[in-house]
Amino acid sequence: MDGKWRCHWAWSCTLWCVLAYTVSEFTGKSIVMATGKNSMHHKQGRRKLDDVTGSICIDCGIAEGLDYTDDKTQIHYTSDAQFIGTGTSKSISHKFISDTPQRTFTNVRSFPEGKKNCYTLRHPEGRNTIYLIRASFMYGNYDDLNKLPQFDLYIGVNLWDTVMFENATHVVIKEILHVPSLDELYVCLLNTDKGTPFISALEVRHFDHSSYRTKSELLSLYRRFDIGSTTNEIVRYDKDVYDRMWYPYNLPDSTPLNTSFTVDSLNHTAYHLPSAVMKTAVRPTNENDSLEFEFDTGQPTSESYVYMHFAEIEVLNENECRAFDITLNGKLWAEYVTPTYLQSNTIDGNQSIRGSKLKFSMHKKPNSTHPPILNAMEIYIVKEFLHSPTNQDDVKAIIDIKSHYKLTSSVGKSWQGDPCAPSKYSWNGLNCSNNGYNPPTITALYLASSGLGGTIIASFLELKFLESLDLSNNSLTGPLPDFSQLQHLKALNLSGNRLSGEIPSLLKERSNNGSLLLSVDGNLDLCREGPCEEDKMNIAPLVAGILSVVVFFIVLGIVLNIIWRRRCNRKPASKQAVRLNEEVVLKTNNTQFTYSQISTITNNFDKMIGKGGCGIVYLGSLQDGTQVAVKMLLPKCPQGSQQFQTEAQLLMRVHHKNLASFVGYCNEVGHTGIIYEYMAYGNLEEYLSDTTHPAG
Repeated sequence: MDGKWRCHWAWSCTLWCVLAYTVSEFTGKSIVMATGKNSMHHKQGRRKLDDVTGSICIDCGIAEGLDYTDDKTQIHYTSDAQFIGTGTSKSISHKFISDTPQRTFTNVRSFPEGKKNCYTLRHPEGRNTIYLIRASFMYGNYDDLNKLPQFDLYIGVNLWDTVMFENATHVVIKEILHVPSLDELYVCLLNTDKGTPFISALEVRHFDHSSYRTKSELLSLYRRFDIGSTTNEIVRYDKDVYDRMWYPYNLPDSTPLNTSFTVDSLNHTAYHLPSAVMKTAVRPTNENDSLEFEFDTGQPTSESYVYMHFAEIEVLNENECRAFDITLNGKLWAEYVTPTYLQSNTIDGNQSIRGSKLKFSMHKKPNSTHPPILNAMEIYIVKEFLHSPTNQDDVKAIIDIKSHYKLTSSVGKSWQGDPCAPSKYSWNGLNCSNNGYNPPTITALYLASSGLGGTIIASFLELKFLESLDLSNNSLTGPLPDFSQLQHLKALNLSGNRLSGEIPSLLKERSNNGSLLLSVDGNLDLCREGPCEEDKMNIAPLVAGILSVVVFFIVLGIVLNIIWRRRCNRKPASKQAVRLNEEVVLKTNNTQFTYSQISTITNNFDKMIGKGGCGIVYLGSLQDGTQVAVKMLLPKCPQGSQQFQTEAQLLMRVHHKNLASFVGYCNEVGHTGIIYEYMAYGNLEEYLSDTTHPAG
């Protein structure tokens, strides 16, 4: 198609747009009016804008549960408390409040503790779609130090940018276009020892999937210009449904143009460009000259994407047209550009630009009657992915562990963002593998003395690359999982817990053949050798149990006999004399032991010789060498305390050569026990039937 026909085509489009706009103005019912005013939803800042949904608006540092609508932007903001568990809320100095462009800059969340602090966001519209993520900062001397900080801002596991300030009221805004491949998005502030990191606001906007399409997952905003602006004000929501921030800018040697008509009143492109931006433009001051301008991003090795936005805002006559070429650094970048009347069009060159210098020249075509124009422009710099996120199966498992055990200690507070990357800021208590090619995996987990309670959950078994696991000195209970299925596991330390049951056979086999270093010391209810069967228990607790029953009935008979004799031989006593106390209290100074003495007698409960329903029996030795059996009451036995009181009182009153001698008792808070003379020959039946023992 030659230039003459292109001009006729442009004139036809112009005439059609004028007629359509005239009809809409006459009827007073344009499409834009019919849709009603765009609004921001008050739940999590979710928007409902021409089916462009998905928004998160966070004012960092305001009180938990607080939300509000900003008077200037009409955007609804919510507290950041639900997105992060660390940091402290601060207000900027009063003398700077009047200098803030909007309310979000009056508060900050500061992070004086930890090297890495991260916000965890879930994408409103899911993964694999385009989001604009904006982080805003204003120091405002919130800490009264009058010292400007510097710190790094990360998106996921990769560096987004470094945050620096010129003065206390300098507003720093970082924007990035991101196509997340994971369900959760981390925005992290990293302390680089140049001041305490902080943040004022964090916002996420969902874009149409067909806009800003590139091969890169990260595009950092360098410039976004409203060219030819007549107001010298930043254009954003609600004029821009995506809440992009358009800064006024005029090109050198140019003349501004504008129209009072609405651009894109009939339909919108995927970019949803705001009419307030597109209704202004510039052209060369001399109509025969080219429109020239240049930028230097300051990053010689970088790649950039440029988006130029055009709309014809002058009414061209039938024999007039506007057509031009665009060159970049002397090479053709876009050919025969013909803007459409009151309709936006975007040109991006279809490829990235290497180098920091960007010199553009817009040349009028020979058959064009009007010079080139430019309405708006955006420049983005490609951010490379230098680090890979941690293996997602490992991430899910470790997050489940953190959530289940409610890790909020010094270990848990450092567990933010990605577990392994960047490697310098990996979670405390973790070791990770990172060969630079495959995603990092968790190879070691150290949670000793971390206050863990309850059972060992299955999520530990999902850490498939684990080589070392230390859960020692916690309060873990229940059975020991079969960690033998972790093929890479070389060391497993579970000592100092309260695990019970048997050690899985395959785990024991790996321990025996030396392929696994297994430590389970201190788990008193764990059967280390052989199966846990009642009929294979030590004979000593059985003897103690039988003797306690026999003694109880003998003593009961003696007591009843004494009472019966007294009733027969004595006159009735007063009610006060025969009234029994409701609660029996043991008071025998000669036979009461402290828990510390019990611990010494049993050598710190070193040898368990039996176990019953309500107690565990340990072998002990008094100072004179006498061996004793110490029966300690289990706290979980509901009737053990009453049984202990009755049994101890009766045994103190009964002495017989054929009964185990009662030595003493312990009755402290949380520690209750009875001390018998140790019977070395087994139970009563075996003793009487065994001819090898000397007759009494």
